[in-house]
Amino acid sequence: MFRDELAADHGMLFLHDEEAPQSYWMKNTKIPLDILFFDHSRKLVSTQQRIPPCSLGDRCPPFRSEVPALYALELNAGMAESLGVQAGDELILGPGITSKK
Repeated sequence: MFRDELAADHGMLFLHDEEAPQSYWMKNTKIPLDILFFDHSRKLVSTQQRIPPCSLGDRCPPFRSEVPALYALELNAGMAESLGVQAGDELILGPGITSKK
């Protein structure tokens, strides 16, 4: 929320406590985003692409994973298409990021 920009080669990774259907909204989000949802084995299971910013406060619509997910990766809008992501792609975690088991 409240970000004015996201560097082109960066993303925001969210690790949830349990694998379940996840829901995100764009309340107070100023930039359009793609959201990639990954399961416990870090396989891509759902995407929401080119989500526009929302200034409607609590009336902003939710964007959900189609199936249960454990991780959500937010990228600048259009990056999922640019990278050619596909269902089943693996999320590889960098040093210092631990995987949920």
